Amino acid sequence: MKILITGGAGFVGSHLADKLHGEGHDITIIDNLSTGRYTNVEHLEGQERFRLIIDTILNAKLMEELIRESDRVFHMASAVGVRLIMEQPVKTIETIFHGTDIVLGFCARYRKRVLIPSTSEVYGKGTSVPFREDDDILKGSTSKHRWAYACAKELDEFLALAHWKESRLPVVVVRLFNTVGPRQTGQYGMVVPRFVRAALKNETLQVHGDGNQSRCFGHVLDVVEALPKLLETPSCFGQVINIGNAEEITIKNLAEKAVEMTESKSEIQLIPYEEAYGEGFEDMQRRVPCLDKAKGLIGYQPTRTLENIINDVANEFRREFKTEIANA
Repeated sequence: MKILITGGAGFVGSHLADKLHGEGHDITIIDNLSTGRYTNVEHLEGQERFRLIIDTILNAKLMEELIRESDRVFHMASAVGVRLIMEQPVKTIETIFHGTDIVLGFCARYRKRVLIPSTSEVYGKGTSVPFREDDDILKGSTSKHRWAYACAKELDEFLALAHWKESRLPVVVVRLFNTVGPRQTGQYGMVVPRFVRAALKNETLQVHGDGNQSRCFGHVLDVVEALPKLLETPSCFGQVINIGNAEEITIKNLAEKAVEMTESKSEIQLIPYEEAYGEGFEDMQRRVPCLDKAKGLIGYQPTRTLENIINDVANEFRREFKTEIANA
């Protein structure tokens, strides 16, 4: 099949490209490299059945051409990371919603199957743990920029499901819960790579707030196993589906585990949210997915643990450090 991956040079998109290219599909990636990295797909460029286009998904004329010639569309392009959300809220909202509007519009015109990734952020301040796809959603005030990303992604979901309702566009919405693993940087606040990198360098690990907020972390390789299955399962069309891992850990304990597993001498420091992100930031205490729906639809069951994640991320950073030293 001919597969289009928007944001395919990004963290999740590049792993998805590896998987699908390895299965023999023709892969086209479009990415403007604003948060994606060329190094994530450098090993694919020059190979048969792979094409990289460096451009923005807001180029509607180009997107129409790419979608028309594709069999499947994975719309992985998005603004990512808490820090980017807080620092560039206008770009966050415009990139997410306008880009998704373009992709869905052309997929509807040419009747292409399309997967729209959403986020666990849309659950907002919900306290009914674990979070189920049909739970009510509670957000903070619009004056709190923290919620801009969640609201933009929620609007993506409404638009995708509206296309399903009106024209039966074969669309699947996936709420990803803290996907982590190799190729993810800590540039925009991603906590696992940030902690692991600091621990390997024996630098202080900064934990925001009191550290008692908890999260669940899914390995990117588990996630990209699920995404194509969802798009090839007609019973998933018009559905919102959680994907991730239900293994819960507090952020403070995550920092301690990163230090322990890397045999680091790093100290752990608690800093206020305001110091990390400025005014207008709120956080949720817990974020745990219910994975029953995904298991029922495609037999989804994550197989990689948090220890696997930390080891894989640490090993990648060690290789990078060695390369940096060799090239110095």
